[in-house]
Amino acid sequence: MALSKGKKLTIFVIALLAIDQVTKILVKTNMTLGQSIPVFGDWFQIYFVENVGMAFGMAVGGTVGKLLLSVFRIVLSVALFIYIRKLLTRSDVPNGVYFGLAAIMCGAIGNIFDSLFYGMIFSESGFTQVATMFPPDGGYAGPFFGKVVDMLYFPIIDTTLPDWFPIWGGKPFHFFSAIFNFADSCITVGAFYLIIFQWRFFASKDAGKENA
Repeated sequence: MALSKGKKLTIFVIALLAIDQVTKILVKTNMTLGQSIPVFGDWFQIYFVENVGMAFGMAVGGTVGKLLLSVFRIVLSVALFIYIRKLLTRSDVPNGVYFGLAAIMCGAIGNIFDSLFYGMIFSESGFTQVATMFPPDGGYAGPFFGKVVDMLYFPIIDTTLPDWFPIWGGKPFHFFSAIFNFADSCITVGAFYLIIFQWRFFASKDAGKENA
């Protein structure tokens, strides 16, 4: 018996969230902050950092900014869930639209888990100590104030620019120095997929059409 679109999307969402959380927990409970594990030489590394801000390590301002970001992620996830449920009532929506939106939703939810729960279920990670899960003395922060675990690092170009190069000559140059996680990748890949391959659907009136 063939699975419905809704069931396929549910499996897809659960699989992405599982990958995101398993990779984060493995890194959090086995690595110290700043520790690096080469995967493909220096071009791809598992490099453990934490951030209190947005995707790719971008920061937000203080406690209020962190709380607002968490609330925004929750609102975005709920809005996407409602929109996907609405689209599932129709028969004219390309499958790629569903999976692109679901990937973005998964990315938001994955980082919500970190912010909402990680401060309560993990001890603090440090440069010399590895965090433990469910420490007897409690976690390092309350709900909504957990740090997001990042670990994917692709320093494809790490060099020093020649002296003759204008303005930045002689200075270090790193191409793609951002460190991110699987949830960030879901958001980025989902968004680019929709823009490149599904833009016709969103550019048409069909994107907001009510089911008859």
